[in-house]
Amino acid sequence: MLKFGFDRDLYLERQSASIMERVNANSKLYLEFGGKLVGDLHAMRCLPGFDANAKIKLLHKLREQCELIITVYAGDLENNKIRSDYGTAYDREVLRMIDDFRDWDLEVNSVVITRYSGEPAADYFKANLESRGIAVYLHRKTPGYPVDVDTIVSPDGYGQNPYIETSKPLVVLTAPGPNSGKLATCLSQLYHESQRGVRAGYAKFETFPVWNLPLKHPVNIAYESATADLKDVNMIDPYHLEAYGQQTVNYNRDVEAFPVLRRILAKISDNEIEVKSPTDLSVNQVGFCITDDQVVQEASRQEIIRRYFIAACDFKLGRVKRETMERCRLLMEELGLKEEDRPVVVAAREYLAGLKDRADLEVDPLRTAAAIELTSGKIVTGRSSEQMSATAACLLNALKAIAGLQDDLHLLSPSAIDPIYHLKSRVLKQHDKALNSQEVLMALAISAATNPLADRALKQIKLLKAAQAHTTAMLKQTEKDTYRNLGIDVSSEPQFSSENLYY
Repeated sequence: MLKFGFDRDLYLERQSASIMERVNANSKLYLEFGGKLVGDLHAMRCLPGFDANAKIKLLHKLREQCELIITVYAGDLENNKIRSDYGTAYDREVLRMIDDFRDWDLEVNSVVITRYSGEPAADYFKANLESRGIAVYLHRKTPGYPVDVDTIVSPDGYGQNPYIETSKPLVVLTAPGPNSGKLATCLSQLYHESQRGVRAGYAKFETFPVWNLPLKHPVNIAYESATADLKDVNMIDPYHLEAYGQQTVNYNRDVEAFPVLRRILAKISDNEIEVKSPTDLSVNQVGFCITDDQVVQEASRQEIIRRYFIAACDFKLGRVKRETMERCRLLMEELGLKEEDRPVVVAAREYLAGLKDRADLEVDPLRTAAAIELTSGKIVTGRSSEQMSATAACLLNALKAIAGLQDDLHLLSPSAIDPIYHLKSRVLKQHDKALNSQEVLMALAISAATNPLADRALKQIKLLKAAQAHTTAMLKQTEKDTYRNLGIDVSSEPQFSSENLYY
């Protein structure tokens, strides 16, 4: 049975109060939001009970007081950087973010393209946004940064950036990914506000690492694993320890940048505000809302193992360097974990080994197996065939198991499967004719109209949320997307499912 270790209602209450306390202490607060505002699946996996949309719900609650600015680094636009969890480029991700914020009745003030130096992709993106009525600002690299504070905080530094007109007391800065220029934009705005005689403050909202959990708590180790490609390292905040005698956790980039940040903030405010540590800037209340630490620790351990598999697959595909994969392995081993501590890994591997010994199946050294662990603890398996992928077969078997139907029962009618198969093979001339998970679900929905058992299985689909899955070969993006949309956390062996290079 799925166990919860986090109180989402308490979180909304405490987090909104913490933010409004900072807002009320200033005429205007610039709040830098780290991580994802919508669909924070990492937090949901590590903190069972956490609402993946908790942060956007929080801002919806504060919508009368807040507006949003989205920052994106010009170099990421030029290099067509991809957001790994959704497989979308940063320009498309910004558009998706704007649509999501509007759906939550949140005002998007503008988009800021940071460290701009004439990139054609940035020019194109700017024109595209402006044609849709969205304000766009260009911020160039700040002269003198990070050493020459006198130049940075001057008309020749932040003063060269255009001032962004805002009307709400809370201005939230967010981005499609890390290193997008949120902090620089906040500081630029603070400078301009000070020139206008406005008392503006700055705060940071990072869910991870959790500042009031131990340094080596699995939740914080899971964050290091998730950001291994950025080389983030959790550490005790030395400034907070010196100032207050209290151990709190932050990560290396914030700690390393703090001396410069403190000098800039002091220069902007004419030394009226003394910030003593990176932790002082945080409004994060996550650590106060954990209700069952053991549940949270185990969920985070599973996420650390899953992150290792993701890094191993990305290395196999050439997306990350070997050191990223090795970093994830070291973090896993630091907690005494191994690949087999993820139950679906063992189940998928053993099922594949059993398939190779079956005389009734054709010999296929590249056959793929999949396993899904339901929230009840039951594990079901599936294999690839000419008709469907391993993930599709496993998905059907999982729905049958939840519905209490026999495993050998055929739920899909030929009238639902044959047209899709015919379309893929003869009309679209697709090389891979096997039905994927999305196509199988569509076939199941069609069959449900005339088959009560198929309808019964289809109605269980919401119960797949928070299930765990593993496959013995890397998945195509369409399969990853389907499993993610169903709320299934999937990992894969770093093996190719085919010897083909293109198909």
